[in-house]
Amino acid sequence: MNELAKTYSPAEVEDKWYSYWMEHDLFKSVPDEREPYTIVIPPPNVTGILHMGHMLNNTIQDILIRRARMEGKNALWVPGTDHAAIATEAKVVAKLAKDGIKKSDLSREEFLKHAWEWKEKYGGTILEQLKKIGASCDWSRTAFTMDGIRSKSVIKVFCELYRKGLVYRGKRMVNWDPKACTALSDIEVVYKEEHSKLYYLRYKIVGEDGYAIVATTRPETIMGDTAMCINPNDPKNQHLRGKKVIVPLVGREIPVIEDDYVDIEFGTGCLKVTPAHDMNDNMLGQKHNLETIDIFNDNGTISEAAGMYVGMDRFDVRKQIAEDLQKAGLIEKIEEYQNKVGYSERNIDTVVEPRLSDQWFLKMEDISKPAHKAVMEDFIKFVPEKFKNTYNTWMSEIKDWCISRQLWWGHRIPAYYLPDGTFVVAETPEQALEEAMSVTGNSSLTLDDLRQDDDCLDTWFSSWLWPISLFNGILEPGNKEISYYYPTTTLVTGPDIIFFWVARMIIAGYEFVGDKPFNNVYFTGIVRDNIGRKMSKQFGNSPDPLDLIATYGADGVRMGLMLAAPAGNDVFYDDKLVEQGRNFCNKIWNAFRLVKGWSVADKPQPDSARIAVDWFKSQLDATLAEVSDLFGKFRLSEALMAIYRLFWDEFSSWYLEMVKPAYGEPVDKATYEATLNYFDTLLRLLHPFMPFITEELWQHLQERKPGDSIMHA
Repeated sequence: MNELAKTYSPAEVEDKWYSYWMEHDLFKSVPDEREPYTIVIPPPNVTGILHMGHMLNNTIQDILIRRARMEGKNALWVPGTDHAAIATEAKVVAKLAKDGIKKSDLSREEFLKHAWEWKEKYGGTILEQLKKIGASCDWSRTAFTMDGIRSKSVIKVFCELYRKGLVYRGKRMVNWDPKACTALSDIEVVYKEEHSKLYYLRYKIVGEDGYAIVATTRPETIMGDTAMCINPNDPKNQHLRGKKVIVPLVGREIPVIEDDYVDIEFGTGCLKVTPAHDMNDNMLGQKHNLETIDIFNDNGTISEAAGMYVGMDRFDVRKQIAEDLQKAGLIEKIEEYQNKVGYSERNIDTVVEPRLSDQWFLKMEDISKPAHKAVMEDFIKFVPEKFKNTYNTWMSEIKDWCISRQLWWGHRIPAYYLPDGTFVVAETPEQALEEAMSVTGNSSLTLDDLRQDDDCLDTWFSSWLWPISLFNGILEPGNKEISYYYPTTTLVTGPDIIFFWVARMIIAGYEFVGDKPFNNVYFTGIVRDNIGRKMSKQFGNSPDPLDLIATYGADGVRMGLMLAAPAGNDVFYDDKLVEQGRNFCNKIWNAFRLVKGWSVADKPQPDSARIAVDWFKSQLDATLAEVSDLFGKFRLSEALMAIYRLFWDEFSSWYLEMVKPAYGEPVDKATYEATLNYFDTLLRLLHPFMPFITEELWQHLQERKPGDSIMHA
């Protein structure tokens, strides 16, 4: 066995032991007679690189998996990546633009060839980085949301849901991202407080000299106005009942309608109604049977239907129309105004445009009921429990899920259109052709007569199947693996995707397997800087985790983060935390060198040493029980703190001082063996949190066989 170096060098130790674990297949799991403990990784985007949020989330998963492995369970942590449709397509479009190629100049097949090349080159970066933090995933199982099994599973599920009448196509109001030119779901819209303007516009009353005044933040949409609405209980606007008004500049006569929906207190109590460009206006439009005029193109420029400002960008029109209205004497006044504006979560500089669009939807009301009940009745345990309220609110008001996206990178919707505009849904073009022949009674149809839908499925439509599709439970229901590993044990994720992902996985679990996908959901906090801002590249306030690992060692960074990471509460990061982690590594190292440096003699044990040995045993037993209890409650931060205190205070500061021999004297054999045994237990307690240094020292405690590891001790 090599002599232990004087000082701890994380870089040498970490690379050596990670290679050793991989070489001996120590993370691998296959079904056997043991109790399984399964975690599926929240698949990071293929566009992703390791950030502090990943560092925290994956450290927690690794702690839980390593602890379960040491308890003798069959621990499996399944890795994989998500194709991240909007984000990846944007990256590929940007790369092509650099090479002087426009997406619009390529066929779908040519574009997808570039996208797959990009994915092969950059898509595995984050998984390689996870190895640096010690992630003990079974890498032989690495999956991708667009690999063969996952893709076939998604298409099969779409077809099944369509046959059950749960998937439908319809024209609905959606949130539209004019930069990516795709629909977004309601929860992919980020609202920001903005300083804007409130424009009071004059709508001439038909047949009278007066005007009705409407307050709006969006004068550029007046070309789509098809009514004005007042509240029937509003005394100040009674004179407008049954009248018509003229849309300023546009010259179109529109009716004044009445509805309780209008807020009497906002502006003048008169509301302009633009059914094609506002969710609530659309509701009024349907209720009052109003005409719908869509004045926007896909990219946020003004369409021919507007009849003016055609081809101009919507925000340029806002400035121009305000000037033109002023010149025409049709603005009463302009006020400063604070309001919330929706931005695309995928292109954070892009304001979302509500618009009517033909999309595919999944009916959610009935399919979500078992999933709602499962969490509210604690069949699935949320940690911390406070997130049950958030879940309950969303599930109680659940809306149909817009599952189509106007993208090329992703799972293409398996709907095939016939020349007459009708469509069939099938898993393959060949099955679609059979279906089409059967429906139409026309046996002379060929594949050339069918045109597949251009849209792709929402990325979440593949990741909602993740705990099932990782074990091929959609294509081969009830197979050996899904029967053994499902439901998985614990999901570790952020509360920001409780609706996007957690709720939908639970829905899918009950719909496709008839059981929950996991027993526990551990919600991590957000990593913030020491003044409370979320860490992000945008603020430039986030250190690169790999730089931190190079400076402080992976164990030091893991420990520093975990000391400040109670479940569900935000982590306020400071370099002092990881310094504390590194110092603790040095403390463990030096204590080990001290003990291994003692010479040992066959002599009687002094009373003082015997008392110290008994005392520390009682301290150790109490901490073992406390740590076990805290792990059961997912209070990992407190468990680590208990072990830290035990090692630093009781073991190093007290016990070692009480038993160490006088200078130049040997220690008695009984005390030495007791001390090594305590060290062994302390290293095993620490291993889930600090895997590298504990492996290194455990291997030095005594001679080991090749393939032996503390992770199975």
